[in-house]
Amino acid sequence: MNTRGYVIVTASYWALTLTDGALRMLVTLYFHQLGYTSLDLALLFLLYEFCGILTNLLGGWLAARLGLRVTLLAGLWLQVVALLMLSFVQPTWTLVLSVGYVMAAQALSGIAKDLMKLSSKSAVKSFVSGQDASTLFRWVGWLTGSKNALKGLGFFMGGVMLDTIGFSFSLWVMAGGLLAVLVLATGQLTRDLGRSKRQVTFSQIFSRRPAINILSLGRLCLFGSRDVWFVVALPLFLIDVMGWSFAWVGACLASWIIGYGLVQAVAPKALSIAGESVITARTAQICGSVLIVVSGGLAMGASNVMPSIGVVLTGLAAFGIVFALNSSVHSYLVLAYAEFDTVAMDVGFYYMANAAGRLLGTLMSGWLYLETGLAGCLWMSMGLVVTATGLMFALPPIKYASAPTSK
Repeated sequence: MNTRGYVIVTASYWALTLTDGALRMLVTLYFHQLGYTSLDLALLFLLYEFCGILTNLLGGWLAARLGLRVTLLAGLWLQVVALLMLSFVQPTWTLVLSVGYVMAAQALSGIAKDLMKLSSKSAVKSFVSGQDASTLFRWVGWLTGSKNALKGLGFFMGGVMLDTIGFSFSLWVMAGGLLAVLVLATGQLTRDLGRSKRQVTFSQIFSRRPAINILSLGRLCLFGSRDVWFVVALPLFLIDVMGWSFAWVGACLASWIIGYGLVQAVAPKALSIAGESVITARTAQICGSVLIVVSGGLAMGASNVMPSIGVVLTGLAAFGIVFALNSSVHSYLVLAYAEFDTVAMDVGFYYMANAAGRLLGTLMSGWLYLETGLAGCLWMSMGLVVTATGLMFALPPIKYASAPTSK
């Protein structure tokens, strides 16, 4: 186990994730304050998500050829540039100019975030090579869980910073902090990290392995089921219907993401206690089936003319717990099915589908909330969960890595 390398990569991932969460909250709340509609806000994230699709598709190939150090550092650089670009936005700009400029800056941020994600998660398999699969599941769970907890903290930080120091100064502070992390990581990461030992052709960016393709389509539906209500619909519901302040909205979304991350971090232990000490496709099927029940109950609870905020928040908390278990299991399975020498490409293809799901969810969130409110978004969420779970029944047995065993 390369503990030093794992710590450096994790710290870099944490730093970028913190700014990513804060930036999402800053952009959503600041432009809503300027009078943008839910659909306008969804469009601001269009290139953020679309570029994530291209980044994961091409980034895995680049990482296999150039090494994970190159893609990880490129992600940090691009996020710094994106933050500085957004700091120059002026409220006096026309709608067309503002949307176009912010979309361009968000495109860079989307590339940065997904370069970091695929680099970090691919690096884990390199760091734990030679260890048993339970070790891989445990370290993947910790990386993913801690990252999401920090993203939640970023949501809270974004809401508070907007209320206290304003939009532009918040972006300058985050850019400065991230630049310091970039300098540290540049001097510590080895140049050959994650570089493929055999020739990798461009045509290999599209996975030809059924298990990776099935998991990727399932990931698309799974994350679409979250972002269809989380990205635009929930913040606007809390502001417009419930009358919450920016700070309280940021705190609510932060609590959800932090809780989601903590569940992911303890998922290996929790699933072992529940009797799923060996993680297979069956585990994904069981977790997905529970999520169908939870999402259906949440949609029904939110379908009242004036839904109770207590019912909505309790339902969303339950959704977050079960969703986190699903996500953790899926994140392990893609590494278990991936070939060691092309792990960056397999992971890149998988997270391309993840980004496509977020893009689908973001666009549907803005449009559905405008037309049907929060309840319509939650019913769509349930439909996507049903599809994702159904796909898990088509997964073959794991052949390229042993399933984790409990200790």
